[in-house]
Amino acid sequence: MFDILCIPIGFIAIIFALTTFRIVFEYERGIVFTLGKFSKIANPGLVVIIPILQSMKKVDNRITTVDIPKQEVMTKDNVPASINAVVYCRVIDPKKAVLSIQNYLYAVSQYGQTALRDVIGNKELDYLLMERESIANEIKQIVDKETDEWGIDITAIKIQDIELPGDMKRAMARQAEAEREKRATIIMSEGERIASDNLSKAAEKLGVMPGALHLRTLQTLADISSDQSNTVIVPIPVELLKALEGFAKVNEKKKK
Repeated sequence: MFDILCIPIGFIAIIFALTTFRIVFEYERGIVFTLGKFSKIANPGLVVIIPILQSMKKVDNRITTVDIPKQEVMTKDNVPASINAVVYCRVIDPKKAVLSIQNYLYAVSQYGQTALRDVIGNKELDYLLMERESIANEIKQIVDKETDEWGIDITAIKIQDIELPGDMKRAMARQAEAEREKRATIIMSEGERIASDNLSKAAEKLGVMPGALHLRTLQTLADISSDQSNTVIVPIPVELLKALEGFAKVNEKKKK
């Protein structure tokens, strides 16, 4: 008879121990309620809870990621864009996170969506594509200000993807191609200008220095003659023709 009674008593003792003693991990905090009223915040370790009279809700203090689903947002210059982001947040006041908001993760996600729409709607497409980090910081400030009342700290917000309509992508590709062609044309024209300036300076020096033009001609002939498939026509320098003409006039005078 005694053995039969020991079984239910042992079972009751186990249930009592499980409901009385709770373990709070280092990354958690426990919110203890007594008769439905907040009584204390339980720190990590072994926590004693009075069965029936008390209850405890654990809150995770680690950084949590909250996804902001893809949103169809119209920019300031009337371009539709699909944008999604991720919010990094953590609980800094467990009491507020439990008592002030029913589901703080869902609330952060919803408020992040609203803030993202408001901020993107006031930005033009070019700014959105170039200043993604600045826009994310602006959204973070808006969300962080609101969630302070919930005991939540927004550590960061990152914009992940920005999807544009197909026709807009093609237009941007054409714009980028035209921009590259423009830069190539400018570089080529700048190179031609520099080359023409150098040729002009070289021509002036060759014209001033005696025999420089002949040396340049001989160098050109040497370069051309290296390829046997080329037909080389050797021009007679003007100076040589003038010299021959003067020599002929001298001979005529002697004959007279």
